[in-house]
Amino acid sequence: MISIRLRLSAVGAAVLLASCGGSDTNHNGVLLETPTVIATVTKAQLDGSGLIGLSGPAKCDVQVIPLNYVTPGAKGEASNASGVLLLPTGTGCTAAAPLVAYAKGTDVQKTRTLANPTDSETGLLAAMYAGQGYAVVATDYLGFAKSGYSYHPYLHAASEATSVIDSIRAARNAAQVLGASLNGKVMLTGYSQGGHSSMAAHREIEKNLSGEINVVAGAHLAGPYNLSGSMSYPPIAGYQFFVPYFITAWQKIYGNLYSNVTTAFKAPYSDWIETLLPSSTLNYTTLVTSGKLPGINGETPTQARDALFQAAYIADITTNPSTNPVVAAAKQNDLLDWSPKSKVLLCGGSGDPTVSPAVHQAVMKAAFDAKGLTNVTSVDVNSTIELFYGTVKTSAPATFYGNYHGTYEPPFCHAQALVLFNQLK
Repeated sequence: MISIRLRLSAVGAAVLLASCGGSDTNHNGVLLETPTVIATVTKAQLDGSGLIGLSGPAKCDVQVIPLNYVTPGAKGEASNASGVLLLPTGTGCTAAAPLVAYAKGTDVQKTRTLANPTDSETGLLAAMYAGQGYAVVATDYLGFAKSGYSYHPYLHAASEATSVIDSIRAARNAAQVLGASLNGKVMLTGYSQGGHSSMAAHREIEKNLSGEINVVAGAHLAGPYNLSGSMSYPPIAGYQFFVPYFITAWQKIYGNLYSNVTTAFKAPYSDWIETLLPSSTLNYTTLVTSGKLPGINGETPTQARDALFQAAYIADITTNPSTNPVVAAAKQNDLLDWSPKSKVLLCGGSGDPTVSPAVHQAVMKAAFDAKGLTNVTSVDVNSTIELFYGTVKTSAPATFYGNYHGTYEPPFCHAQALVLFNQLK
């Protein structure tokens, strides 16, 4: 509790300093800690990461700089988020760099930060982008790592957008302190939940902040853009993690998804579900092995749903979508309602059992097409995944689909994003 109070006090101090003298200067993105390089990843290390075939040989070493910055909570409260800035450095890497703003995938570990050179997602960003000469900023989101926010507003488009946008501001502030130079071009990308977050940020910037942030492209990867539409489909792989995560988060934000936790969730899960995610001590595996979520007995997604939720609660979602509050909340967080001006890449794999492109990517592309847009490209990387992992699919299909969304798909979609960004940097 002491550390949380101190961080919130720091946010309050930053807000006060930003508003002294009656200024209306936006304090979002103000740094709460002096940016300092904590590690440098060398070109040789990047080339040894196993991604060289997709990224090409590294051109730059990469400096790792933790960030802690002001960003509002889901209801506009004063709060903060942490993250990481990855800066290209070394011979031939001193020119002003374009900035890639990245949003991470679903995370259940509250203490995890991307400001960690050994983190696999950070390593992917370093190899694919920073080692190729891009500055990269990646947010930990509200409720993670150094954030003093009391929960994570999972799949809440507005606060995802502000977390990403304020990370861009924080990166610019940190670059100025460190004497690094950015060229003013911003590319947005994110994977899974991060694809939803990066698109929400893209929409908000083009709608309200185009004079401040020059977005030249967005590569939104395997994101759940059509949340309300997904309510009518069968349960997805990982249902026991993702669905209670967004329902409890939206309940905290909107307050009307259920009247009492026991009307939505079955015992024993109703005893702890509202404070379970993200967890300070448990990961995906131990959430299940500890019995906090179903799955220890190999339950199918449908069986996990039936173990977690009251039958009447689920039935109302599917039979009364026009009045159901879960569907109404999902509609508020859909991303089908905008027309991007800059180039957009949508990427996913058609075999993805967690975020199905047929439910999300194809519907998003159709929504853009219906507006007559010609600046949006949609890519399916399934054939490439099967080329590399086809023997796993044949010999161990459960392993293949279990690894598809979290392990196999991301690098190939990032490679597609890099091709787009290289055309515009």
